[in-house]
Parts: sequence; C-alpha cells; structure tokens
Amino acid sequence: MPGLHPEITPYRTGRLDVGDGHSVYWEECGNPDGKPALVVHGGPGGGCTPVHRRYFDPARYRVVLFDQRGCGRSTPHAGEPVADLSANTTPHLIADVELLRTTLGIDRWLLFGGSWGSVLSLLYAERHPGRVSELVLLSLATDRQAELDLLTRGLGAVFPRAFAKFRDGVPEQDRDGDLARAYHRLLMDPDPAVHEPAARRWCEWEDAILSRETPSPRFADPAYRLAFARLVTHYFANACFSTDGAVLRDAPLLAGIPAVLVQGVLDLGNLAGTPWLLDHALPDAELVLVSDSGHTAGTGSLADVVVATLDRLAG
Repeated sequence: MPGLHPEITPYRTGRLDVGDGHSVYWEECGNPDGKPALVVHGGPGGGCTPVHRRYFDPARYRVVLFDQRGCGRSTPHAGEPVADLSANTTPHLIADVELLRTTLGIDRWLLFGGSWGSVLSLLYAERHPGRVSELVLLSLATDRQAELDLLTRGLGAVFPRAFAKFRDGVPEQDRDGDLARAYHRLLMDPDPAVHEPAARRWCEWEDAILSRETPSPRFADPAYRLAFARLVTHYFANACFSTDGAVLRDAPLLAGIPAVLVQGVLDLGNLAGTPWLLDHALPDAELVLVSDSGHTAGTGSLADVVVATLDRLAG
C-alpha cells in the first residue's frame, strides 16, 4: 500500500499469561522511547500482521501489537479441531489489554483499531479513560445489534447471490433465524466435514460484503479461516458480550481524549449510520471521510489518510 512507512521488525517480543489457560503474543516495534501506541486488530480473530507496524513512524512511536485470545500467535488457537471459547469474551480482552499495559510499564497509550478493533478500543477506553491519550479508529463499528444484523442479513439484498449461498450453508430450519449462531454451531463441531465447509462459506460471505473485488488471501489458510469464523460468530452470536448501544451511551466518559474517525465513504457498514453516530457521541471527535475507500485499508487512499493522521499525532 502506498504511503506506508518502511517495513520494520520487532525489537522485543513476548508471551503474556492472561489466565484461563491463555497465552497472548505481543511485540514492540519502532522507538523504545517513542510515543506509546497499541494496535487493536479486527475480526474478532483477525490477528496482527506486519502491515500494521507500517502505519507508524518508527522513529517517533513505540508500537505495541498483540494477537487477541485464540488467534494469530496466541494460544490455544481457535483453529484447532476442538476449541474452548468460554474464556474468550470482550471483558476478557479488555482485561488482557490492561494487563499488557501494566506489564510493559506504559502509563498512557494511543489506541489504533479498525472494525472490531474500533469496538474493542472504544470499550477499553470507556473502562480506562485515564490510560488513553488518543483514539485513531477506522472502518468504524460499535456494539450495536443493528450493525450485526446488517452484516449477517441486511446486506443480503445488496449481494443476493452471495447471500443465498451463505444462507444455504446452515440447516433449513435455521435459515430464517440467527445466522451467526447457526454457523457457530457448525463451526464448533470437531468433525472437519462439518466445520470446514462452514468456515469456507462464512469467509466467502465476509469477502463478498467487505472486500468484494479483493478477497482476503488470509482465508486461504484453513486454520486461520476456521479460527476467524469461529471467533467472529462467537462474538456476533453473543452480541459482542456487551450491552446494545453501550459504546454510544458511555461516550461522554471519553471527554478530553482526541478521537480521529477515518471512514471510507464506500464502506457498506455506513448503512447502519455508525460514523455519524460516533462523531456526534464522542466529545472530542474528528470524522474524516475518504471518498474512494471501502471497509478495508487496502482500498483507495484510506491507508494514506491513517498514516498522515498518526504522523500528525506523533508529537
């Protein structure tokens, strides 16, 4: 992607025992004396990639990346044939972020998150506002059921052929109900003959509504595909383990924290109104609309705008 900073490698990595049998992978990149920033990846279940490091000026940022429970390099991995997700919830992830902050000796940090990462960043910030210096969020989402309904059913009218295939991937008696819950039951089946087709169908739908012309190459990996689909449906079926609308309700708690909201005009998630609702709810928000971009940072000039924003906030 043009405009990104040069490729870098971590100067320190580690694993954090967060309890419940989970070990979370983390890494630090850039300048150890720079401005602390945390990358909160999307999904749920997306995991961090080397590209995430390149949004930050390595001379001015101390960049922390981590893989949330069950994905990436964290263990146990949700892509194993048998997985237990009972200790993988939003409160667990918020606690993991705070434990990581204290373990690394960071007082306050900038949070950078996209899609699910914006949800988790906002919920963490509302729980620990004194520990957040700024928010830089893109491909915006909150914890509202209306957003989940749009992604699992509402966009069916926009992509009827893809939706028919997606809907037909669950038993007939489940097709008019909660599709995330129906898929999750299939995905948690230990039999590969059951969970592998379900993971493929779920990820094809993700590609149809979010990537469209550029399918994610990460979905080619069966273990990644299964972990991703399991975690997304786990969170969707449980309303993100949050109260519907809590992010917007508690937004006044973030007064004094600059929040830059970068959103592609072509992102179909806009149909739920999330960018405008967040812009009005957050006391110190700046909404930046990118006319040539969709949901993913690889479309249009979205990545360039994010890099310019982070450069401006580096101090």
